Amino acid sequence: MHILMTTDTVGGVWSYTRELVSGLVRHGHQVTLISFGKVPSQEQAVWMQGLGDFEYRATGFRLEWMHEAERDIEESKAYLQSVVDEVKPDLLHSNQFAYGALKADIPRIVVAHSDVVSWWVGVHKEEPPESQWLRWYREVVSCGLSQATAVVAPSQFMLSAVQKHHVKPAVSRVIHNGRNPYLFEPQASKDGYILAVGRVWDQAKQISLLTKREHPLQVWIVGSQKHPDKWVAGHAGNGNGRPGIKFYGEQSESRLRVLYAHAAAYAATSCYEPFGLAPLEAALSRCAVVANDIPTFQELWGDSAYYFRHNDADSLAAAIQKLSSNPDLRFEYGERAYLRARQKFTADQMVDAYERLYCSVAVQEAAA
Repeated sequence: MHILMTTDTVGGVWSYTRELVSGLVRHGHQVTLISFGKVPSQEQAVWMQGLGDFEYRATGFRLEWMHEAERDIEESKAYLQSVVDEVKPDLLHSNQFAYGALKADIPRIVVAHSDVVSWWVGVHKEEPPESQWLRWYREVVSCGLSQATAVVAPSQFMLSAVQKHHVKPAVSRVIHNGRNPYLFEPQASKDGYILAVGRVWDQAKQISLLTKREHPLQVWIVGSQKHPDKWVAGHAGNGNGRPGIKFYGEQSESRLRVLYAHAAAYAATSCYEPFGLAPLEAALSRCAVVANDIPTFQELWGDSAYYFRHNDADSLAAAIQKLSSNPDLRFEYGERAYLRARQKFTADQMVDAYERLYCSVAVQEAAA
């Protein structure tokens, strides 16, 4: 099967794309990949080297959640249509909403990784204020969802959010994201620091919870502090001068693997999270996962995470204190998280699930 896939290079969608594309090509599929947004760095693109039946095209079109993206979306749709006409794929897998409405006579799968409305509600506990841009954005998302052959979300939480804030797709499926366990080091010795990884500028990641209290272990915070767009910017605070809080900015994949491997525990502080690849990567590194008590984490991690009260900095500090003073408990939760990740969230499981979906929609299209 020849799959035309769209992606972006900002955040976890790029890691998800890497795992899925690599697996599909290994399984004998042909993949044409087009990225939108920021052109990837050389390091980001190194995984493509040596892939078999694969072609990659990078573009700089703005993403649909970015302010002033209207013209870029129309131009990128025209560009994508020209690629469909040129390469004649069997299926379009879009990791953006807009391209579900592409006028192409092939199955179109849209994956709802996140969206502005559910993000805003998750952070601010109310609907975003109306504006001309937001009305345009809602229309783009709803059209893409309603015209897609099938819609996928990485969690039931995210699928329910799409249905609540936009439209109910005709065909929908939950397919969990997955990572290759062999990219991580679960056997490494653990050191005395708590790790948090994520976009520091993103209020949904709520990194600020870690900076509000002192902790018995050092807290290492890794992630971009610069928003790729001017809208919906957040902040993490500066640690209030606390000596145990260290901001490290963005790190290479190899360096991040080392940080996961040796972290005593991982702090998953998000108040809004459609899935959360960073907690998964930590779990595959056998970190105990200290998680905010939100629906997504409860759905995905069950009793394999050590929860703190919803958005409560005191409870988070108490959880870190408990795990730091009890190595046996910390080891137990590291083992729980690791086993859960290996059982439910591997790249192979994700690729297999998408292959089944691709075959299903292709058969439906042929019978229509």
